[in-house]
Amino acid sequence: MIPFNKPYLTGKELVYIENAVKKGKISGNGYYTKLCQDFFEKKYGFFKCLLTTSCTDALEMAAILINIQEGDEVIMPSYTFVSTANAFVLRGAKIVFADSRKDHPSIDEDAIEALITPKTKAIVPVHYAGVASDMDKIMDLALKYNLFVVEDAAQAIDSFYTGKDGVQRPLGSIGHLAAFSFHETKNIISGEGGMLVINDAQFAERAEIIWEKGTNRSAFFRGEVDKYGWVDVGSSFLPSDIIAAFLWAQLENIDDIQRVRKSHWEHYNTKLQTWAVENEIQLPVIPSYSTNNGHMFYLVCKNLEQRTTIIEKLKSKNILSVFHYISLHSSPFYNQIHNEKPLPQSDRYSDCLLRLPMYYELDVMNVINNLRNED
Repeated sequence: MIPFNKPYLTGKELVYIENAVKKGKISGNGYYTKLCQDFFEKKYGFFKCLLTTSCTDALEMAAILINIQEGDEVIMPSYTFVSTANAFVLRGAKIVFADSRKDHPSIDEDAIEALITPKTKAIVPVHYAGVASDMDKIMDLALKYNLFVVEDAAQAIDSFYTGKDGVQRPLGSIGHLAAFSFHETKNIISGEGGMLVINDAQFAERAEIIWEKGTNRSAFFRGEVDKYGWVDVGSSFLPSDIIAAFLWAQLENIDDIQRVRKSHWEHYNTKLQTWAVENEIQLPVIPSYSTNNGHMFYLVCKNLEQRTTIIEKLKSKNILSVFHYISLHSSPFYNQIHNEKPLPQSDRYSDCLLRLPMYYELDVMNVINNLRNED
């Protein structure tokens, strides 16, 4: 049986979890939490990082930080996970959905400006499959219209964007804020878990307060105040240090994990080229300004029927492949609210995109051979 995903253990997860327990502090903001946050700040140059219990929580923190109010409008792709929208809906925002690109499921950057109104507060690009949106275009619009940019980088760890200035920057370091996921389906995992990245210094102090249930508790433990209390809104966004201990074992091996996953991706991409052309299937496109982090390998089938046939064929060989999002604009919750123009590309990916198995220990040639009818 080849599952769609299999969590990879590096070998030190239980060792570090035991160590966290022995240290006597397994609640949030402990030893391993700080190790992980420092790792990201040093390796990728993020201004400030705060681990969260999920990427959803990180997005919710971002919505609070940019002061989303009832009636504010937030632009994002319709082809994304519900958390991208929910974080802002919870604060009262109206979600304005943009279509996807023809060559890639991420937001069509050229469609954004026409959606901006005086009520627009933020743009939330989603780096689908770890492939960068064109951040120069998005940041230029944000500057022109005085908007915030929150990068949904759930799938984008260790992926980079090269701007028009020739500088390569990590995804998650470009917008005012960014959110990452360490869910078990991601490259680097902790079961559940996420991280808020703060790139704009104006948000740093308040982010820590929101993170600590609306208190200045962290400042108290650093000796910056003589007592702590309730000073702002917030919630319990901190993960246990046990979760951070698991994550630390993963981060120590990030280069090896990335090497293997990208090797699997390249095997898929190389070995399926001819088969894809013969079957009118689109393989992933990596724009020249983006790197590939090996998060996901997907096919865009020519229609829903072809996708269903491939899923059933692989299933008969004990190989699990899955489709991905249903466009949010057509969801039961939002389809009565969304009354703008159709989003044909988003709908096409909903009907036609198929994800192939991708994990560290994958027998990738087995999947390839079964797709190509080779035993």
